[in-house]
Amino acid sequence: VQLQAFGGGLVQPGGSLGLACTAFGQVISINAVTWYRQAPGKGRELVASISSEGRINYADSVKGRFTMSRDDAKNTRYLQMNNLKPDDTGVYYCNADVASGAGPNRYWGQGTLVTVSS
Repeated sequence: VQLQAFGGGLVQPGGSLGLACTAFGQVISINAVTWYRQAPGKGRELVASISSEGRINYADSVKGRFTMSRDDAKNTRYLQMNNLKPDDTGVYYCNADVASGAGPNRYWGQGTLVTVSS
């Protein structure tokens, strides 16, 4: 199983970006997924999470601006980011509990860079 994050890029303040976290391989199901980010010179912080039951939690700093969603058929979880701010700049990582032919395991995606700048 490989977990990959897609969708980073450069956007102006107030703009939007969508990220995707997809599990590839002999995936039976993708369950709880968490998005983290790490700004330059700072530690990794939790941005949003979705449980296998669909319960979603957001960091206070992104509530009302970021939205997580799911597509089980594509083994993918999405993070839609609106009204982006310079403080949202960082490398975004997804972490997922994946059930596969090898059993249940937790995986990290490779990270995707989001830069919010004018």
